[in-house]
Amino acid sequence: MAPLLGWYGDDFTGATDTLAVLTQAGLRALLFLDVPDANQQAAAARALGGELQAVGIAGAARTLSPPEMAAALAPVGDFFRGLQVPVLHYKVCSTFDSAPHVGSIGTAIRVLRRSVDNPFVPIVGGQPSLGRYCAFSNLFAAAGRGGAVERIDRHPTMRQHPVTPMAEADLRRHLSLQGLEPVAALHYPLYAEDETTQDAAVSAAIDGHAPAVLLDAAAPEHLAAIGRIVWEQAQRERLLAVGASSVAQALVAHWGPDAAAAEAPLAPASAPLLVFAGSLSPVTARQVTATRSFERVALDASDLLDPERAVAASARLAALLRAGRHVLACTAPAQAGSADSSRSGELAAASARLLRGLLLDLAARGMRLPRVGIAGGDTSSLAVDALGLWGLSYRAALGPGVTVSRAHADDPVFDGLELMLKGGQMGGEQVFEQLLGA
Repeated sequence: MAPLLGWYGDDFTGATDTLAVLTQAGLRALLFLDVPDANQQAAAARALGGELQAVGIAGAARTLSPPEMAAALAPVGDFFRGLQVPVLHYKVCSTFDSAPHVGSIGTAIRVLRRSVDNPFVPIVGGQPSLGRYCAFSNLFAAAGRGGAVERIDRHPTMRQHPVTPMAEADLRRHLSLQGLEPVAALHYPLYAEDETTQDAAVSAAIDGHAPAVLLDAAAPEHLAAIGRIVWEQAQRERLLAVGASSVAQALVAHWGPDAAAAEAPLAPASAPLLVFAGSLSPVTARQVTATRSFERVALDASDLLDPERAVAASARLAALLRAGRHVLACTAPAQAGSADSSRSGELAAASARLLRGLLLDLAARGMRLPRVGIAGGDTSSLAVDALGLWGLSYRAALGPGVTVSRAHADDPVFDGLELMLKGGQMGGEQVFEQLLGA
């Protein structure tokens, strides 16, 4: 039997958010780190106690040029076509980070729709659970957890994003620059109408041959109607859906969550924990400042990029951990300026190498860390790659958009490791303290 849903995350931490939504609803779901082979799919089924009901692949399409995206997404589309999933979800950031030259959602749709049959391509705007709201096609976002809600082109972070600044709040216009024109729209007052009226609006959009149809999501109560529209179309022909984890939330709202699904809380940490904060966002900076239970170690660029200093930095972290201290390693505040933003990818890769070497060194000395936290989208994805993981299953959530996962790897040093992965904009101020467990 085919899984109900397949999803590809255009960045790593966002893909784990969808994993959390689906597992919390009672589905057997696993996030692979690449297109899985048959042995990995079989191992995943054994680990979760049955055939997967939702299958994810974590990617990095948000950072790629259109030609690079086409090369990366073609095998993903082929894989999900082979699985015959009714819904193929291209998971994007809830703030729709994208541009014509990098992370183009238009390019992703053009590549992946070849692997489905339905001409209807729904794009779900907004994710209310994260403070992201789409009303009359315009996107709004809270500035941090509980912060003021701003139109996305006036948002203090997204309006000046270093790679994909949002200069347009109307997602139809934003996506038209990526080759999707004209994008049709279904606005939220439609969800209060009867199903016949909703279905007529969907049929009209399909008959108009729009390359995609944007659906508002301005409140949690909108999700069930969105899920019904998407799922009923998927029962006719397999379709491609685009959006944040609100796509999965909408389907779950329509299906009805499994009332038997239960989540065991994180047990109190029985050994020292390591958190590596590679994100330079203001949200992560506040989380670092709020932490009281960890020994903070500031690392500057030379600590990460110079081989000799990297060895010394690793030894310093290892000594603290072996002494029984929880350790929070973070990029030094001086690096937060724009002068260092061009080196963020290089620093994230160096952070990943340091983390792998540190965990292997500790294991060789008889100390295996059971739980590690990583802050920063690039740092998270590169660290998981450096650790040689092939999959992640859900363990717990520390808040909207912050997931603790169980690592699946061939190397016993890393297999079973609990990993907290979060993007720079996600989590409350006490998120690192939460990782210590109840």
